[in-house]
Amino acid sequence: MALAGSADFPLPTTGRVRGACPHDCPDTCAMITTVEDGRAVRIEGDADHPITQGFLCAKVNRYLERTYHRDRLQHPLRRVGPKGSGRFERVSWDEALADIAARLRGVIDQHGAEAILPYSYAGTMGYLQGESMDRRFFHTLGASKLDRTICSTAGGMGMRMTVGGNIGADAESVPDCDLVILWGTNTLTSNPHFWPFVLRARENGAQVLCIDPIRTRTARQCDEWIPIRPGTDAALALGIMHVLFRDGLEDGDFIERYTLGVEHLRARVAEWTPERTSDTTGIPTDTIESLARRYGSARSAFMRVNYGLQRHAGGGMAVRTIACLPAVTGHWRHAGGGVQLSTSLNFRFNTAALHRADVSPEVRTVNMIRLGDALTLPDAGVGGPAVHALVVYNSNPAAVAPDLAAVRRGLGREDLFTVVLEHFQTDTADWADYVLPATTQLEHWDVHLAYGHLYATLNRPAIAPMGEALPNTEIFRRLAKAMGLAHDYFDDDDLTLIRQALDTNHVRMQGVTLDALLERGWVRLNVPKPYAPFAHGDFLTPSGKCEFFSERLAQLGLDPVPTYTPPYESRERDPDLVARWPLTLISSPAHQFLNSTFVNLEPLRRGAGRPECIIHPDDAAARGIRNAGDVEIRNDRGAFRAMARVEDGIKPGVVWAPSVWWTKLVPDGRNANDTTSQRETDLGGGATFYDNQVEVSPI
Repeated sequence: MALAGSADFPLPTTGRVRGACPHDCPDTCAMITTVEDGRAVRIEGDADHPITQGFLCAKVNRYLERTYHRDRLQHPLRRVGPKGSGRFERVSWDEALADIAARLRGVIDQHGAEAILPYSYAGTMGYLQGESMDRRFFHTLGASKLDRTICSTAGGMGMRMTVGGNIGADAESVPDCDLVILWGTNTLTSNPHFWPFVLRARENGAQVLCIDPIRTRTARQCDEWIPIRPGTDAALALGIMHVLFRDGLEDGDFIERYTLGVEHLRARVAEWTPERTSDTTGIPTDTIESLARRYGSARSAFMRVNYGLQRHAGGGMAVRTIACLPAVTGHWRHAGGGVQLSTSLNFRFNTAALHRADVSPEVRTVNMIRLGDALTLPDAGVGGPAVHALVVYNSNPAAVAPDLAAVRRGLGREDLFTVVLEHFQTDTADWADYVLPATTQLEHWDVHLAYGHLYATLNRPAIAPMGEALPNTEIFRRLAKAMGLAHDYFDDDDLTLIRQALDTNHVRMQGVTLDALLERGWVRLNVPKPYAPFAHGDFLTPSGKCEFFSERLAQLGLDPVPTYTPPYESRERDPDLVARWPLTLISSPAHQFLNSTFVNLEPLRRGAGRPECIIHPDDAAARGIRNAGDVEIRNDRGAFRAMARVEDGIKPGVVWAPSVWWTKLVPDGRNANDTTSQRETDLGGGATFYDNQVEVSPI
């Protein structure tokens, strides 16, 4: 097995090894690890990579500390204390795998294979360690499938219904744009390698605008901050289009050639006057007018939207509505012009070969954001049998899943058998029956796409696995063998899996070969440079056009024309609830954390300080909240505590609690997800983390 080195590619005892950052970030940095006497001593960004440009973020700069951390899991563990106590004993791999296999077979015999639920997300974005042997294992068993919705599916569906998929404008061409709009994205925290391209655009004369309820560190660096009421981004896009059509700022030729349903769109946006838009979004009418005129008058405008703005009831429609803007103005004609939510659909790895979904019988699919219901109310919406076995990897649901009270109740069930593959003893690992030690990125092979640029990246192992840690691929191989699954596709080693992932004839993947990746570490997709994906139409929709009117949405019983769908917890839909819980909570990741990853690294946790809540002075004064005072944030679902930071860099009526803290590392054992709900977005079944009304009180 190609676990670390192999006969053809032995591990270096000394040298520089190319790799890829595995974390859930658009930048997918190319990394170089320096090894001396078999130990990694330095990690840095690849200076030759056009996006990485020689630097890593504040989090990944600490990756060696993470890999060699004193708390790294290095041996299989079996629970010896009560569930949730985090008390374990060391066991051998053979003992752990034999018992796990026996327990899973028992679940299958008594309840059927659908009673087994895999639970994973983007703890690694690599194709091998994230979605290869694990998928084969669960598909072969006939286990329940997991709908991985927690982050991006609402916006992804919005893009699909409008332009055909997540293709996105090319970040490398942004310096040629004369207007950059950062919409719902804290670029300096969540996408820092894009910022140099923004600065180059500004140096070339572009204005840089930020639309966000919070004056983030990114907004403070922009030419203008436009604070918006959370969940109303679609209304702003409709208001902008009202002004574009009213003032003749649309590109009639692009619309006629490359769009469908403009008459329906004109009728819809006619209703969205600047006055109505202002009343909905909280943005002054003159700002809306100015923003629309600047956008319509720009030669080439780039919009970067991020996933935060789609985490509410109308999130999919919000992204769909924004995605119409560059087709109205024709900004897609120019490289860099258009909108970027993700570039992921440009990559066409052979996931069918990796997943082997063809061997799975017809089984139920469980939406991952409904984990609380799946574990506690199995007959109340998720369908199928009760979940009796949960296998968690690349995720920490006891910290990151919504409605944590329900999740904890489920994890505490005595009849639930839980296995967790991890690097550390996380909140979720504390609830496990078995914890299996997994390798980090420095210890295994992988291959990566990116969702913020156009370069595929290979990860080569730089060091031998710590202790008895194994790659996810090898853990599932061994578990398959322990369960008597003799299919030959479980014999594929990691290099074989990489070759299978690259076995595609898609035109964009031409030149992306294992030899090329081994030679350089990364390869640009086979797309033009500069890249303007929709300059001549060629949208990936059924019509081949940007669909202002979507027949597919109509068939789903949804509005086929861009519209504004208010949040579930809003004055438009539930004024009584808003009267009780008048503040909207935003809980995006802290600058030092990536969701719940890196929270256990002491230097980063010290940098974050302690859980905090940023609140506007007007809201603080009305509640008797003082700066640096302790507060409780609560609603009907739960509560957590934080330190108040009273600042005017947030829209009144909004509070921001940077997350996601491990609950075991904070005094009250709670975090922001004790207040979030399991409700789903309009499109894609996505999470509604920011559709969350609360009250904040001093302690």
